Amino acid sequence: MALLKVKFNQKKRVKLAQGLWLMNWFSVFAGILVFSMGLFLKIELRKRSEVMDNSESHFVPNSLILMGILSCAFNGFAGKICYDSLDPAKFAKWKPLLKPYLALCCVFNMLIFFVALICFLMRGSLDSTLAQGLKNGMKFYRDTDTPGRCFMKKTIDMLQIEFKCCGNNGYKDWFEIQWISNRYLDFSSKEVKDRIKSNVDGRYLVDGVPFSCCNPSSPRPCIQYQVTNNSAHYSYDYQTEELNLWRRGCREALLNYYSGMMSSMGAVILLVWLFEMSVMVGLRLLHTSLESIANPEDPECESEGWVLENSLKDTFKSALENLKKLGKFNQVEAGAEGAEGEEGGKTPAIATVS
Repeated sequence: MALLKVKFNQKKRVKLAQGLWLMNWFSVFAGILVFSMGLFLKIELRKRSEVMDNSESHFVPNSLILMGILSCAFNGFAGKICYDSLDPAKFAKWKPLLKPYLALCCVFNMLIFFVALICFLMRGSLDSTLAQGLKNGMKFYRDTDTPGRCFMKKTIDMLQIEFKCCGNNGYKDWFEIQWISNRYLDFSSKEVKDRIKSNVDGRYLVDGVPFSCCNPSSPRPCIQYQVTNNSAHYSYDYQTEELNLWRRGCREALLNYYSGMMSSMGAVILLVWLFEMSVMVGLRLLHTSLESIANPEDPECESEGWVLENSLKDTFKSALENLKKLGKFNQVEAGAEGAEGEEGGKTPAIATVS
């Protein structure tokens, strides 16, 4: 029994073709939207590529850009088929291409669904990328005189100001690295010497943070140095008082920003996928309804359209059998080639008479 079998007359076939033509052009605009989302996400990721450890995060925007281009191409072609289906003479040239085209549509829709899932599942990979990238970026914060790294201070400062965050996981991350360049340290000072000698790596570590960690909404002037020294500031207790520094780490801030963006895009892609699936089903119904016309010379006659010629279970069984036959055929061919190779490798024995 055919799946989703529907009876059509001439009027219904025309309405289906016209409706599909319109839907295909909507799908073209949807493809442009997907392409634009991919381009926007790629630009946003490139803005902060210095604090990302690898380029894996660009898989999603690249996939969206590719899906957008393919969507425009596939749906533009389908729109042309639907338009020509109103004229039997024009439609005849498309008939041989429809089955391969529908097969490609199935693959394309599976890819769209896969990309939508990736948008939702990318958070874990993005988290590790940001954690390592921010850690490296903070190490290079002081290298304002080093070629290739001189921009890192500005990048980190702008990032912390824009996203209202501090450090990788929090403001205390700055206590563990030397973020002040040696160029601005007085090595004749006893305090500087003592701090450098106080750790095995010989780094100048302070319980302070860059100015970009300061919260401008705080009524108290920013305490960015000697953060953990209560005696250095009047009426101050860093363990109980609400610090005038950003509490949230930049990894969390960026992760929420990009994850929220990708989740929204994933939802849009799922809607596009559902729309593309409905267009593919409609195109299949149009294809089968035109092929099943009993008398091609009488366009007014009724016909039947379906999505699958047999039930879903029978279609699945048939596909499995075809795959098994294909596997057996390949094994037979491989065996025949092996036998030919063995025969070709044998050399005739030559008898010598003494």
